[in-house]
Amino acid sequence: MDDRPSSVVVVGASAGGVAPLKEVLGALPADLQAAVLVVLHVSPTGSRLPEILNRSGRLHASHATSGEPLVAGRIYVAPPDHHLLVEDSHCVVARGPRENNMRPAIDPLFRSAARAYGPRVVGVVLSGSRDDGAVGAAAIARRGGCVIVQDPDEADFPGMPASAIARDHPDRVEPTASVAGAIVAAVENLSKEVPVSENERDEMAHETSYAELDRDTVERSYPPGEPSRFSCPSCGGVLWEVDDGLHRFRCRVGHAFTAEGVLDEEAEQIDNALWAAFRALQERADLSGRTARRSRERGSPAVAGRFDAYAREALDQAELIRSILLERDVPGG
Repeated sequence: MDDRPSSVVVVGASAGGVAPLKEVLGALPADLQAAVLVVLHVSPTGSRLPEILNRSGRLHASHATSGEPLVAGRIYVAPPDHHLLVEDSHCVVARGPRENNMRPAIDPLFRSAARAYGPRVVGVVLSGSRDDGAVGAAAIARRGGCVIVQDPDEADFPGMPASAIARDHPDRVEPTASVAGAIVAAVENLSKEVPVSENERDEMAHETSYAELDRDTVERSYPPGEPSRFSCPSCGGVLWEVDDGLHRFRCRVGHAFTAEGVLDEEAEQIDNALWAAFRALQERADLSGRTARRSRERGSPAVAGRFDAYAREALDQAELIRSILLERDVPGG
């Protein structure tokens, strides 16, 4: 008997996502005629999500392994610090470049499912901050699949659902309690359809290969789009810019960002640079003060005065940076 599913359900969640994942996946029927693949942004050191889901519902959940065949009525969870992809009715687990500074990331899973299954994909975006999943949801829509988004008003963190809604019009925006029913209805409808769209399939294959850190892709090709004037926040390389209605970026080795993702990562880099400068100035003031005291003890007042000036200058500059750091820590600032 061939247990390969005729369709797949791909689910993405981040902050505040465990509770809706339990509710939604726990309500799916045991005879669901689709495989379910899940990305939750988790710590790279471990995840107990399969155990949690197994206690919550009727579908068996486990961390995916590379090469594992997809089976209808099973839940495959992205392992920590690895992307989860779909290829030829199998799971691909790869430690490729981060997307929007996430690994696992939602967009690579959604994009690979859209490429492999076309209109036989149901994409689900649940609670989370930032905008991972918006690009992938748009890819599913362009290939004729169905996109379901948790109502942002119900999400603990509405950023991801709101971004998916803003960047592309989903088929359904549902309260959490209705998402499982919408998934079942979509799977039943998709199973009756024949794939009709080849929209952007080659481009999706190209971008999916970056998530696998494919050697030929990295060595012999360039990302889609045109070189920009901006550098990759992750590795410093040139970012290629794609303005396909979603405005996104990818570097030569595969790090990918939305415009919001670039800004977020640059903000973090600025914060790190400010803290490094603050620490260096405090150390400069401390060392200058010690040197000034020793110079006085040795009868060198002119040298001591010079180092006192260095210490005052460093403390003045450190105070300026301290005030900037305090302002940046203000919520909403």
